[in-house]
Amino acid sequence: MNLDELPFSHEATISAIDWAALSERDGRRLRELGFDEGVAVEPLHGAGFLVRDPIAVRIGRMTVAIRRAHAATITVEPLA
Repeated sequence: MNLDELPFSHEATISAIDWAALSERDGRRLRELGFDEGVAVEPLHGAGFLVRDPIAVRIGRMTVAIRRAHAATITVEPLA
């Protein structure tokens, strides 16, 4: 399952990131924000009713906004 498909308020662990699908700049930004394999994430909410971008994601103690296209490159394993 990809991060953009994970229901809001459900925690998961990042199992893989398709770095090749991201531009160098976008990949660097995600790494700087702490996105990496083994890290716990939780999507919190989307932008609104008609607009799907961005989504708010809790990573560690931070809440960051990322585009759904970027979230689609992140494979996660939901926590039980």
